[in-house]
Amino acid sequence: MVNRIVPLVLLVLLAAVHAQLWLGHGSVAYVQELHAQIAEQNAANALVRHENERLQVEVNDLKNGLEMVEAKARSELGMLKPNEIFVQVMHR
Repeated sequence: MVNRIVPLVLLVLLAAVHAQLWLGHGSVAYVQELHAQIAEQNAANALVRHENERLQVEVNDLKNGLEMVEAKARSELGMLKPNEIFVQVMHR
């Protein structure tokens, strides 16, 4: 009788371990899903990091030189210096 119980208990434990491996919280599918989420988040972080670097360069330009301020004022606000003539060319 004891000879049959030990293998039976071991088989039940093996089944429980396999069930956890394939169906539980740490299952293979769950880990693959987490890897996909990590890859997606890394891609989003790279985009945001690139935008932050671009903004940091723009801030440094605005702090250090008036050329960037003048360029922004010309393009966004239509600034003209004294004795300048604004010419707009339209293509058809």
